[in-house]
Amino acid sequence: MAPRQSKKPKWIVERERAKRQGDDTLWLFGIHSVRDALLNPARNRHRLIVTKNAADRLGEAITASGMEPEIADARKFSAPIDPQSVHQGAALEVDPLDWGSVSEQCAPRGGAPLVLLLDRVSDPHNVGAVLRSAEVFGARAVIAPHRHSAPETGALAKTASGALERQPYLRIPNLASAMTSLREMGYTLIGLDGDGDEEIGPACVAAADRPLALILGSEGPGLRALTRETCDTIARIPAAGVFGSLNVSNAAAIALYAAKTSRG
Repeated sequence: MAPRQSKKPKWIVERERAKRQGDDTLWLFGIHSVRDALLNPARNRHRLIVTKNAADRLGEAITASGMEPEIADARKFSAPIDPQSVHQGAALEVDPLDWGSVSEQCAPRGGAPLVLLLDRVSDPHNVGAVLRSAEVFGARAVIAPHRHSAPETGALAKTASGALERQPYLRIPNLASAMTSLREMGYTLIGLDGDGDEEIGPACVAAADRPLALILGSEGPGLRALTRETCDTIARIPAAGVFGSLNVSNAAAIALYAAKTSRG
């Protein structure tokens, strides 16, 4: 009897094989994500798969990286990623970035830095958008717990549109412990919630000359009880109407803007 043939589609077989071979790596995809990763000296890179068109668009970055790309047929893109991904003909296998510890990244060093903490925000698109805003407004780091938060993935990197390569994203064992460490470094901890005692603008002004940490929870559940208790104050974003709920990435952008403008 002839051996039974696998009925799995080729792309699933290739993805499973890649996962077995590289459990500690991830695939970035999309022109912006791949270009910035190629130009990031802190990235450990393994394989670059591109179509001819993408290779032309990424020519300078590929040359700068020193990598030898694998040219793929645009109709049969061979990278082990979800076939529904908008990869734009470019995929890069990399190691996750190591940004170091909270103390290394967030120590004030005589200044008044701004950091952002995310409490169980698991949607990679939300976290990617937060990283973009954090970079724009000069946050020292975005901090999230290992469990129940979005890991570094291709989808997150694509939404971040390159910010993942420049904006420290620290995933730590325990959020409350990290908040306590920040307080010991002199940070004021402001949690964001719709029923906060004061508005985010005045709360940031009151802490304008000190290191500041903004803490946001996931949509729906919001801040967990221990996270909320560890904050110094709970602030709200003022709403003009009865419906005052914002997507967490939008709330993060508004809070970061309030913090940035309060510091001149």
